[in-house]
Amino acid sequence: MFVFFAVAAMGVVLFVFDSPAVDYRWVALGGVLPLVEALTLRPLLLHTLLGPVLLMGIVMVLTVGRRLVRRRWLGVPIGSFVFLIVAGVWARTELFWWPFAGLDGIAERPLPEYDRPLSVLVALELAAIVAAFVLARRLGFDDPANRRAFVRTGRVPSDRLR
Repeated sequence: MFVFFAVAAMGVVLFVFDSPAVDYRWVALGGVLPLVEALTLRPLLLHTLLGPVLLMGIVMVLTVGRRLVRRRWLGVPIGSFVFLIVAGVWARTELFWWPFAGLDGIAERPLPEYDRPLSVLVALELAAIVAAFVLARRLGFDDPANRRAFVRTGRVPSDRLR
């Protein structure tokens, strides 16, 4: 599952923050960033609440005095927070609250995002692909100018938000 997490991150941030100033490319990146840990077959730091909090701190420290850069990069930790929600990490207390709930929760199999039957994973990915097309249509990406602006800036047209 890859598209599912990218679309979920963008969709949640779009409809919660309702802001045309967010760079949704970085939000999507943050939504899939914890999937890098799938290479180890174990949930590590990015599957804990501490991971996105550290990412947020790093972004805040590295972008002091650079407001526009900060706005762009804040999408990564925000997308990572959304990942924790939609992947169901919050339901595994020892992992989500690691190290505060104890040191045992991290690196234990299986990865929460893949701890479902294959048919459910395939259905979620297919639903995300459909949702991506619906979202693209709602945001006016059928207009080439809107698509180019999104690819160049990561922003969505403000007249297409609520």
